[in-house]
Amino acid sequence: MNDKPNAHRKTPLRKNFLRSFVRWLVIGVVLVWLLAALILLAARWIDPPSTAVHIQRRLQAWIHHTPYHERYQFVPLSQISPDLQHAVVAAEDARFYQHHGFDWHEIQIAAEDDLEGGRSRGASTITQQLVKNLFFGTGRSVLRKGAEFTLVPVAEFVLGKQRILEIYLNVVEWGPSIYGAESACRYYDGIAARNIGREQAARLAAILPAPLKRRPERMNNYSALILERMHQIGW
Repeated sequence: MNDKPNAHRKTPLRKNFLRSFVRWLVIGVVLVWLLAALILLAARWIDPPSTAVHIQRRLQAWIHHTPYHERYQFVPLSQISPDLQHAVVAAEDARFYQHHGFDWHEIQIAAEDDLEGGRSRGASTITQQLVKNLFFGTGRSVLRKGAEFTLVPVAEFVLGKQRILEIYLNVVEWGPSIYGAESACRYYDGIAARNIGREQAARLAAILPAPLKRRPERMNNYSALILERMHQIGW
C-alpha cells in the first residue's frame, strides 16, 4: 500500500527533471548560436585568428605526437591574385555571385545523382565551407548540417560576398598545416599570392577538395578542367 504514493511522487520529479534538462539544453543551443552569429558579425571587421579546422589539426597532431608547424598569414583580398580568386570560385562554387548562400541548382543535381545511384557529388558553396571551417571542423553530422544551415544566411547578410571570399581564401586548408592563399603560394610556388598566375592558380585550386592528399604538380588534368571553367564563367 505504501509503494504506490512513492511511485506517484517519483513520476512528477522525473518529468520536471526532463523538462528542466530540455529547457536548459535549448537555452544552451540558442546561446551558442548567438555567439557564432556575433563572431560572424565581428568577422566583418576582424580577421579570424584561428578556425575550428586549425584547432582540430593542432589537437590531432598533439594526440598522435606528430610535428606541427602552422603556416597561416591573413592578407587583404587586394593582395590575392584575381587569377587565384577566379580559379577558386570556378573550382569550388561557380555560382558564388548568383546564390545567397545555398546553390539550390547544384543541390538538386547532387540529389538526383544520389537517387540514380551515381557518384555522389558535393554541392557545398563557399559560404557553407567558410561556416564549416570557422565553427565545425571537418566532421560530418546531421546536427552540424542543421547549425550550418542556420548560420549561412547570417554570414551572407553580415559579411557580403567579397568579405566571405576574402576570409575563405585566407583560412581554407591548402595542405598539412598550410592555411590561406598567401601561405600556400609561398609554400608551393615560392611567391606571394598577388603574383600567382592563371595556370598556377588553377593547380592550387585543384588541391582544395582534398588538401591533405593532393599536390599541385600532380593536378594537371583537374587544373585543365578548372581553366576551362574559368573561361566559361568569366570574371
